[in-house]
Amino acid sequence: MLEGRCALVTGSIGGLGYAIAQALAEAGASIVLNALADRATGDAAAHRLSSDTGRNVVFDGADLTDVAAIERMFGNAQARFGTVDIVVNNAVVRHFSPVDQFRTEDWDRSMAVNVSAAFHCIRLAVPGMRAKGWGRIINMSSIFGARGAENRIDYVTSKTALLGMTRAVAIETALTGITCNAISPGAVPTPALLARVHEQAAGEGIIAAEAERRYAAARHPTERFVNPANVGVLAVFLCSPAAKDITGATLPMDGGWQAR
Repeated sequence: MLEGRCALVTGSIGGLGYAIAQALAEAGASIVLNALADRATGDAAAHRLSSDTGRNVVFDGADLTDVAAIERMFGNAQARFGTVDIVVNNAVVRHFSPVDQFRTEDWDRSMAVNVSAAFHCIRLAVPGMRAKGWGRIINMSSIFGARGAENRIDYVTSKTALLGMTRAVAIETALTGITCNAISPGAVPTPALLARVHEQAAGEGIIAAEAERRYAAARHPTERFVNPANVGVLAVFLCSPAAKDITGATLPMDGGWQAR
């Protein structure tokens, strides 16, 4: 379905981003993986994905706090693939702190990676998409784009901002063949989340599996984590012909969390 398309996925050498990149590659797209990682680690992820899917996969370690680096990443992708047809803004940093103790440098980094980098990726992708009359932009928001949480002001603020960005871009590009949508997952068992849950399990003296079950059940009526592979399938659907009239939307995949 996506043969001849190039997808750039930020924050994608592991976890949810890698699952999305894998789904897009399995659907036929060439992939640009991005993460702030060393070359060997990034190239290994690209080689693994290429071997598993048979697609052309490259790694670019652009620092998303650096606008010039983002511009170079797009230049490299366009030189190799012609255009970037699909952008998935998935990269995220987060910090846990009360608002009055939140460090300025942590706030600035979160806004740069979580919000400004998404803007720049969209800004750089839209001209090529418009020229081809086709493009798909997917912003990875969160359940916390729709609700607050203690000690997570950078994450809540940035995930909420992505929803406004999604709507604004969707309106601007509505007549161009480009769609812009957001996906808002609930709790996804990423390495970072599981590390926190397992640390809590150790502190409470319970086994990791039970801690995972309790964590998911406290949030999702389904009492299970959201499968990253299923988020990838949803991203592929948003790139399909059936989704051409879906734009400016926020699609939850949260096990019923928002229904509570």
